[in-house]
This record gives sequence, structure tokens and C-alpha cells, in this order.
Amino acid sequence: MSVYSMTGYASGRKAASDNGPERMAWKTARAGLALELRSVNNRFLDLSFRLPDELRAQEPALRSLLDQRLRRGKVELRVTLEGRDAGALGDPPAALLQRLAGLQDKVHAWLPDAPGLPVAEVLRLAAATAPRADDSEVARELLALAQTVLEDLLAARAREGERLRALLLERITGLRALTAQAEPLVPQVVQAQKQRFVDRWNEALAAAEAPAPAAATEERALAEATAFAIRIDVAEELGRLAAHLDEIERVLTQGGEIGKRLDFLIQELHREANTLGSKSAALELSRIGVDMKVLIEQMREQVQNIE
Repeated sequence: MSVYSMTGYASGRKAASDNGPERMAWKTARAGLALELRSVNNRFLDLSFRLPDELRAQEPALRSLLDQRLRRGKVELRVTLEGRDAGALGDPPAALLQRLAGLQDKVHAWLPDAPGLPVAEVLRLAAATAPRADDSEVARELLALAQTVLEDLLAARAREGERLRALLLERITGLRALTAQAEPLVPQVVQAQKQRFVDRWNEALAAAEAPAPAAATEERALAEATAFAIRIDVAEELGRLAAHLDEIERVLTQGGEIGKRLDFLIQELHREANTLGSKSAALELSRIGVDMKVLIEQMREQVQNIE
């Protein structure tokens, strides 16, 4: 199953058709439809609509269409009527002009000082009286266009989702490599600490001119090394980190609505990386911990865009 990003854009247009008299009213009312869909990341599905007043009644149908196919994201649907003014106002009907002229003459007969009817007002009245399309025809054309644009948006979100999947898998590979580098470092650090204790112990005894038995020195060094190893042991953190990486990879392969689960797993990765850094007893382990945090933060930013 695909991985979907919550970021995407798609648009489409539907020109009015004049095939048959039943389409003429629709063509007279406007030249065509233009529809845009934009989406960005959001915790939940947040739909907003920007529709002309003539199409406001179609919002419930459009909302239902988007609800069926989208799960998360802030989505804006915008519809405009293209060429409506040019089509409706270009040639006012002669009957309307005659009627307005007659009404103006009657007004002037009683109010000779009244201003004449402005051209802009004539054109507005012509637009208001232009024939409108049948609501069912408008709904059919609008929903058909919305369905097409929605499919384009889903395709765009799927392409972006595949790119995000590839980036996350690349970061997982990097984290596995850092984990492999960290695993052998702990025994090396413990052995170095043990040898450091033995050297300092011998130096202290030599300065005091009171040599101690080698067995006692070795026993004390072993006890100190054991206590030190317990304090810096990160095997459990590395094991959990590897398990989380396996789960993230499995979820990415599974696809679908995985954004919230991935967000939780990224938080767990952060937790293990922080613990690894706090237990670090060597410069190399500190560097690895920092590099892990950088990769995990990059993953977190990408996961925020996954549906």
C-alpha cells in the first residue's frame, strides 16, 4: 500500500458545453468552472471551502466526497466561475434594455432631476436576470470536476509519500550504521577504564612506597571496571533502538494511514538516543549519539508530512 504525504496540490477546469439546448442556460450563466485543491500537514482532517455564492449549496456534497478519500491534513477547496462576467454582461437582452428605458422615462416624468441609470447598473441587472443552470446539472458537473481533481491530488500526495518513504529508509540505514559503530565501543571503554585504574593504583602505591599484592590490585580493578561498565552499559538502549527501527521499516512497507504511528516511534527513538548520550563515557560514543539525534530529527520533520 502507498505512503501518502499530506502535502499536495491539484487543479482542473471544466468549460461549459453548448451541446443541446439544455446546456445553453448553463453556458449563458458562465463560461466554465475552475477548481483547486491544496493540502498541508495537520493532526486531523480540516476542510475549508471557498465557493461562489451560486455554488454554496454544493458544499455538503463536496465535503462528503473529500471525507471519503482523505484522513488527515488541512485541505482547502476553491472554486471559481470563469468568464461569467464576460458571458453574462457582453450582450444584455434587448427586451431588458427596453424595459429599463421605459422605467427610466416614467421616473423622469415625476422626478425630472433624477440621475440617469448608470451603465454599470444596467449590466448588473442584466447579470442578475441572466438564465441560470439547473441545480442538478451544476452539481453533476461540479462533483465530476471535483472527483477528477481529487484523484490528481491523491496521486500527487502518493508521489510525495514515496519520496518521504525513500528518505526515511535512508535515515534508517544511517542509524543502523551508527548502532553498529556503537556496539563494540562499550567493551573497549570498559577495558580502557580498567587499565587506567590499575595504572593509577600502582602509581599511588609506588608513591606511598607500599606495594600491594598483584592479586589484590587485579581484584580491585575488576570491581571498579564492573561498576563502571554497569553505569555506561547501553546495550539495552541499542537493542530497543534497533527494534524501533525494525518497526518503522515494517510500517513504511505496510503503508496506508501510518503518520501517527510513525510519530510515536520517532519519539521513542529520541528517548533511546537521549539515554545513549547521557550514558556516554567516551568522545566517540558522544559523537555517535549526536549523529543519531540529527538523523532522528530529520526523520521527525519528514514524518510530520505523512498521512
